[in-house]
Amino acid sequence: MATIRKSLTITEAQEQWIKLQIKTGGFTNDSEYMRHLIRLDEERNKEFLITKAAIQEGYDSGVSPRVRTVDEIMDAAIKRRTAKAKRK
Repeated sequence: MATIRKSLTITEAQEQWIKLQIKTGGFTNDSEYMRHLIRLDEERNKEFLITKAAIQEGYDSGVSPRVRTVDEIMDAAIKRRTAKAKRK
């Protein structure tokens, strides 16, 4: 994997926080801590992006020709969840 060098401007308070994390968090240097933060951000946002894509897919699929009540939709969702749980 290629590495890319970046320059980052931070406040003195942020610098002190990073130094504390290195001292107490088991990181060996600033870069290791920053990569850790990026990985956490990627994990946190993965679910959001998956959900966003699913919503967009539903939106793009258009309006369903079937007209159902909220109760009918909820019943169908519960049945799907129950069937999925039984398969496991």
